Amino acid sequence: MTEATQRQLHLGAILEGVGADHSSWLDPDLPGDASIDIDWYIDNARAAEAAKFDLVFIVDSPYITPDTAPHFLNRLEPLTLLSAVAASTSRIGLVGTLTTSYCEPYNVARQFGSLDQISRGRAGWNVVTTGLEGAARNYGREEHFDHQLRYARAREFVDVVQGLWDSYEDDAFPRDRAAGIFLDKSKQHRLDHKGTHFSVAGPLALSRSAQGQPVIFQAGDSNEGRNLGASIAEGTFTSAEDFETGRAYYADIKARAGALGRNPDHLKILPGLVPIIAETDEEAQAIAAAQQQTLDIGKLLVQVGRAFNYHDFPLRSGCTLPRPVRRDAEQLQGPCRADHPGRAGGKADAARGGLSFRPVAVGLRGIARNHRRSDRALVHRPRRRRFPAARDAAEGFRPVPGAGGADPAGARPVPRRLCASDVARTSGPAGAGQPLCAGAAGHRC
Repeated sequence: MTEATQRQLHLGAILEGVGADHSSWLDPDLPGDASIDIDWYIDNARAAEAAKFDLVFIVDSPYITPDTAPHFLNRLEPLTLLSAVAASTSRIGLVGTLTTSYCEPYNVARQFGSLDQISRGRAGWNVVTTGLEGAARNYGREEHFDHQLRYARAREFVDVVQGLWDSYEDDAFPRDRAAGIFLDKSKQHRLDHKGTHFSVAGPLALSRSAQGQPVIFQAGDSNEGRNLGASIAEGTFTSAEDFETGRAYYADIKARAGALGRNPDHLKILPGLVPIIAETDEEAQAIAAAQQQTLDIGKLLVQVGRAFNYHDFPLRSGCTLPRPVRRDAEQLQGPCRADHPGRAGGKADAARGGLSFRPVAVGLRGIARNHRRSDRALVHRPRRRRFPAARDAAEGFRPVPGAGGADPAGARPVPRRLCASDVARTSGPAGAGQPLCAGAAGHRC
């Protein structure tokens, strides 16, 4: 079997209800209450499972303002939501976001461990540290952890959680009724962790699942975020404007993982994308350009402001970014950070100054929403840039909904011609408790 036929595309569907932008909710085919409608999530998760997606992914944030995108204004808590989805699916992975800055390791270990048991080994945790300062006041704090501290704390947090997940050996419960032995006490283990940020005794009152432990994902693209992902993650969620930027990120984080003694092949890179389907590249480019012309600049400026901890930018079409903002460009949050792999476009220009708000806002939106222009030929024709050609940039992708997209999971059936290639999965997700990649026994990807 060739290398190409061994590699198959991993796909993860982001379920964002009424949308993480300000226009998706206007689509009449999208239920207005999708973000709190469990049936909507279940239907889309089932569609993704039928389309051979590996996972569904639920994003989260502990802070909102009145101008926050519609999905985040009114949404379900990820672990509760995924527990309901678990009962209505059987194979697809269930990945939820939970912050290490405003939770405790014991609770997180218990929550994701329970989801892993409920789903029979399909749970995944997207580890985030939360970049928005306003979150602190929702948790009784006056100040938010600074960037360096958040990531140092996150590394220890994950160590503690994973240690708690191993509180019991796999055969710790003989449940021998004749002998009256429920637990083999020698196979229960206290953690007794005493570190810089946490002191946790254990054990966790929960056994390991069919897959051993939930899969760890990570989405930070700063230098510290990359170090964290390289050390703990089995999958990273990222974004990049083009293949070249994606390749640079891929090489960098794989090298970091290798330097830490990990097998780089056990870390899967899943960039986001918004596919625009057309017969040719030119048509797809035209569709993308038309969509940009309809964007509401006022609402886009809210998204720009979010990167500056919700700074209120004025709505003046010819206005350029003020110098204090340009000087603060290195303090941008999330996908707007200076060291984010997608920053090569509008954000870099914004930091240098001299651009009006519209191109800056549009550029930021494109990266934050992970836009990619594509055509059918891009997928189907061997001579065009398809998945095997991206072997040094990604192991798969996370299709995300575009403005007006009524198919948020991107979960239409895999095209027949694509199924005949080496790209698409032919058997769907690995199923409960089965690994998706060789060499990572006990884990899904």
